[in-house]
Amino acid sequence: MTTWLDRISGRVTMYRLITLCLLALGVVSLVLSLAGQLFYTPLAILATGAVAVAATYASSIVFSLIFRTRAHLESSLITGMLLLFLFRPTTGVAELGSIAIAGVIAGASKYLLAFRRRHIFNPAAIGALVVSLLQLNFAAWWIATGPLLPFVAVGACLLLYRTHRLPMGLLYIVLAVALVTVRLVSGGTGALEAVSTAFTSYPIVFLAGFMLSEPLTLPPRRWQQFALAVVVAVLATSSFSVGPLYASPEFALVVGNLLAFLVGQRRGIRLDFIGRNQLTPTSWEFEFSPQSPVAFSPGQYMELSLPHKGADPRGHRRVFSIASAPGHGNRPGASTVSFGLRIPEKSSTFKRELLALEPGSTVSATSVGGDFTLPRDASRPVLMVAGGIGITPFISQLAHLEATGDTRDVVLAYSASRAEEIAYLERLDRGQHRVLLIAPTQPETLPARWTYIGAGPLTGDMLLAAVPDAAARDSFVSGPPALVNSLRSALRRAGVKRVKTDYFSGY
Repeated sequence: MTTWLDRISGRVTMYRLITLCLLALGVVSLVLSLAGQLFYTPLAILATGAVAVAATYASSIVFSLIFRTRAHLESSLITGMLLLFLFRPTTGVAELGSIAIAGVIAGASKYLLAFRRRHIFNPAAIGALVVSLLQLNFAAWWIATGPLLPFVAVGACLLLYRTHRLPMGLLYIVLAVALVTVRLVSGGTGALEAVSTAFTSYPIVFLAGFMLSEPLTLPPRRWQQFALAVVVAVLATSSFSVGPLYASPEFALVVGNLLAFLVGQRRGIRLDFIGRNQLTPTSWEFEFSPQSPVAFSPGQYMELSLPHKGADPRGHRRVFSIASAPGHGNRPGASTVSFGLRIPEKSSTFKRELLALEPGSTVSATSVGGDFTLPRDASRPVLMVAGGIGITPFISQLAHLEATGDTRDVVLAYSASRAEEIAYLERLDRGQHRVLLIAPTQPETLPARWTYIGAGPLTGDMLLAAVPDAAARDSFVSGPPALVNSLRSALRRAGVKRVKTDYFSGY
């Protein structure tokens, strides 16, 4: 099931996936309205959606021209659709005007409420909050209703699974439902009725899947994301008011966005392209020089943005694991950031555009994050398992260990589709760690400390036979989702308690 979900959802970018989910909810809303299951008429839903999207679109285009940058129109569509589900559908001119103002504020917030080209707040949430503070309208979150709940839940689960933030989303949902239930029960409502009300009258599931999980407004580390989920859940379900300001989901989300900004990457990242190096017949390494220092930990990722004409459904933003070590470039005296990626013959337009970059070209990046990092305690032995180009985060980690003189016990199991597809061979040979190779055929010669353990595909039994003390090691698995899911399950069955994973979904 997970392999099927990875394959289906991995065909499109997160932006395209959330756009499709929101459009599907819009269609479902119209059908339920026609069937008499919703209070709002189809005309009101269509009018509100059209105004919200048009205002957000127009605002984004105008401010992109003012700031001399390119508008991300698919993001504007997402924001407009979110506003549709926040404000009550209407055909009234005054109400539609206030929704248009919310759309303009939402689009403008990406440019005006930004720090060094990085926006701080969820645009839809800040648009709704400002309109509420101005007392022009208020967010009713009408998406929270019984007939729509099953469809919202499916979309939220799909988005949270695709972003690997399902635990964070579930934490938010469980805590928010519990807080609402306790408050309602203390007021005399029955327990079952209180739980039902929490799910059908509060936008808990929708906010968790469609807004709380927005990558650009999340902190970089998982424990920080869990803490954020707790803060937003408490604020969203509390009851207070100070003048025009009162407890609401949009207020809670905006506060959470601000906290995330304070602990995360607080500036946009600009990278000057240095050059490329072919690693294998199907993979390349791309090296960049940051215009300003970039802080990251070995094993983390960066989201690159490369706008280009004729972009396919995968869009112009991708997440790549960083292959270089912090503060250590691949060239003497240089401070660079590099990425290794597979570029098959039939590749995405993003990768083709990346391959066509000329030295000196500038690429922007939106965020750095991830928890695929080594334990701080150097006495804890480590097992690294890489499939294909999933080797890249380990290259960063091993280079960092070498540069800092860290001699911890590391075993690397590397599965390649063929001997010619072994990436970073020279760099792996420089280390003092053991390397277990899995490939269809055994290479004629292998570097010292390398052992060929079989033709593959790599299985849990094969891995555990080659590393008998795996249960005593911190394990890290990186590669295609099918490999990662299979080996994670096998390692846990074998008693390995600490397993971190990094999915390479094909981008």
